[in-house]
Amino acid sequence: MLHGYAASLLDGAWLTFQVAVLSLVLALMLGLAGASAKLSKLRLVRAPAVAYTTIVRGIPDLLMMLLVFYGGQMLINIATDALEWDYIDVNPFVAGIATLGFIFGAYFTETFRGAFLAVPAGQLEAGAAYGMSRWQVFSRILFPQMLRHALPGLGNNWQVMQKSTALVSIIGLSDITWLADQAGRSTHQPFLFYAVVCAFYLGMTALSSVVFNHLERRYSVGVRRSAA
Repeated sequence: MLHGYAASLLDGAWLTFQVAVLSLVLALMLGLAGASAKLSKLRLVRAPAVAYTTIVRGIPDLLMMLLVFYGGQMLINIATDALEWDYIDVNPFVAGIATLGFIFGAYFTETFRGAFLAVPAGQLEAGAAYGMSRWQVFSRILFPQMLRHALPGLGNNWQVMQKSTALVSIIGLSDITWLADQAGRSTHQPFLFYAVVCAFYLGMTALSSVVFNHLERRYSVGVRRSAA
């Protein structure tokens, strides 16, 4: 049915999944760091985070991918020439993960910032007055409630990120989109292979929706009981 390209597409699907998950990990780390910086009282800490979210969210993802890949390669070449090192080639896999993580880290920053602000300050003060350490206040009061507020936004951004992994095909990474394009050209049946890619992304996003819906219900249990 797929003219012998089934195994190749499965490899591309696995690569796409790896890019998505690793980009998510990087984006979460940048998001937490960015949110903490934007909520800081120190202007020197807050200003770079504001610039990061403003610039990244204002540049199209496709252009950012090209800038990081080709611009990063150019900067590396300049550095290696100056230091008289051997030529270093930018790995498309690493560049794709770094770019997607960097882009969505800006969106996650705003998601986490809003979630942190949604937690009543009085509860944190009550925890401190009760004798809890700063880590206990964070782990037992702030983080669980922050996560409950952040999950809807995180789930939405994760869905968009999964679809944005298709952008790595433009820098030569053999993901499922790139392989489907090559197979479609070879067999003159592009619709067939693009339909397979659509089915893959729909399956991945549908499964993600189930997982995030479960997490939202789990972290809202106490709220539902209180409301009842």
